[in-house]
Amino acid sequence: MKICTVTGSRAEFYILKNLIKKFENNPPFKHHLIVTGSHNSKVFGNTINQIKKEKIKIGSKINILLNNDTELDISNSYALGVKLFSKELLRLKPDILIILGDRYEIFAAAVAACFNRIPIAHIHGGEITEGVIDEALRHSISKMSHIHFVSTKEYHRNLIQLGENPKHIFNIGSLGVENLKRTTLLNKKNLEKKLNLKFKKKNILITFHPETINSRLQNNKNLKELFKSLHKLKETNLIFTMPGADINFKMIVKEIKNFIKINKNGYFFKSLGDQIYFSLCNEVDLMIGNSSSGIIEMPSLKKPTINLGVRQKGRVTADSIVNVDFDSKKIKRKINYVYSKKFCDSLNKIINPYEKKNSSEKIIQVLKKIKLKKILNKKFFYKSDNMKNQKNYFLIKN
Repeated sequence: MKICTVTGSRAEFYILKNLIKKFENNPPFKHHLIVTGSHNSKVFGNTINQIKKEKIKIGSKINILLNNDTELDISNSYALGVKLFSKELLRLKPDILIILGDRYEIFAAAVAACFNRIPIAHIHGGEITEGVIDEALRHSISKMSHIHFVSTKEYHRNLIQLGENPKHIFNIGSLGVENLKRTTLLNKKNLEKKLNLKFKKKNILITFHPETINSRLQNNKNLKELFKSLHKLKETNLIFTMPGADINFKMIVKEIKNFIKINKNGYFFKSLGDQIYFSLCNEVDLMIGNSSSGIIEMPSLKKPTINLGVRQKGRVTADSIVNVDFDSKKIKRKINYVYSKKFCDSLNKIINPYEKKNSSEKIIQVLKKIKLKKILNKKFFYKSDNMKNQKNYFLIKN
């Protein structure tokens, strides 16, 4: 089977990494990796080099990221992506395309595959994030896809509600959590050396992405509320990571850099790599922001996350996730709350709904057995005469 996988961002690659390595080491598969999006950008740390460090073979590069971050620039990047992906997929003629998530680069690849009659296997479909444009892209990708690998039973149900056939939906958990569990974490001393900082009494990891359903002005206001909640914290390191390549990301980077000029306990990192990033997640006392990593991966480390705003609204969450609006006073109260003895003691009992064993291997086994012939002929799944109890499909516990 000739498989083509697309990666367009640093976070996405680290989710896919173990799966890609399995593709490369399984004789039935002939794998081709397409690298696109922010991987090829100096602004985002040239993360294509991290792929090379993993000794993963890069089949081809598709450059679609434009210099600016306006709505028009993102639209033009998407349009260019459809054109270039179509050309490359026509050349490669893979048996199946593997894509993850919901970003516009991935949406472009899905549209290109659809027009070239190439089956699509989609990872992390069925999820809900009400605060981003990606919400619509994700569900659109699901309708163009033929095999679905979801991360929870709730997302399994959501895809059935979209009309997808349960026989082609597989709950395998999160590949990102699997990657975390397989990563050898650095100890505190070695991590301090890597980051060139000294941990304080309290340490907070902060990732702020734009809520793309909102205006530039609103995102700026949200960021200022976050800053107001942080700048008077005592004996605390504030460690910021790079936002994703979304609309208005440049404004966010500029504001973060201005903040850490004034607040000497602030740090900003473009790209850390998965070992350093996961080690940092393990050492900090708290993650604040609106990143999916805080919801999907942090619970497996028994660490709390304060989830801000509506970007991630609708996701399945563990009890370690505390939701709050962009209001500096409310954020301060939530910080004090997660530092309380009662909340800290509860973290040891946290169960991560995204954590399952052997997630990447489950995908391998499905793809080895799946019959791709006639899979392009999709039918909308609905209650039929030969299915007596459709309710069972909405109560799947796998």
